[in-house]
Amino acid sequence: MDTSAQYDHVIEHCQQLFIKKTADYGTAWRIMRLPSITDQLYIKAQRIRTLEEKKVTKVGDGIADEYIGIVNYCVIAMMQSELGMSGEEHLSLDTVEKKYSDAVAETKELMFAKNHDYGEAWRDMRLTSLTDLILMKIYRVKQIEDNQGQTLVSEGIKANYQDMLNYAVFALIKLGFANHKP
Repeated sequence: MDTSAQYDHVIEHCQQLFIKKTADYGTAWRIMRLPSITDQLYIKAQRIRTLEEKKVTKVGDGIADEYIGIVNYCVIAMMQSELGMSGEEHLSLDTVEKKYSDAVAETKELMFAKNHDYGEAWRDMRLTSLTDLILMKIYRVKQIEDNQGQTLVSEGIKANYQDMLNYAVFALIKLGFANHKP
């Protein structure tokens, strides 16, 4: 499989899970402020790092499940950024599915632009390095949030969410997840 097909396969699984959870829970995530979403991303990335180091889990979910969570929380963050906190709290499944697809399509475009320039270097990286990059991006987002979104020369919060999403997809591809049935 090529990168595009692998990416799409991973995203298809993540999106199906997200839509099923939305059917179960509605859009309860609409109540979350961006710093709360960033903290959820931190919890997931930190758990992955702990599992990578200790190699033992006492809770059912494994590393792949946490990377899927990172993908979906990044999409939530992008949707929240677009919708704002004062918007409608309850969104239809169709609306959520469209917004999810739009966010991922834009993020995939960014991935291809960067892959062109970097030559798919991620394929030679260690899985632990992808985890560390996600954690670094989370710390960057936290700092930008602490600065009320102001940056001097750095990319904004959305670009960091997109990078984290792409790193999580790369990790899932490296874990062989692109070969699983959604």
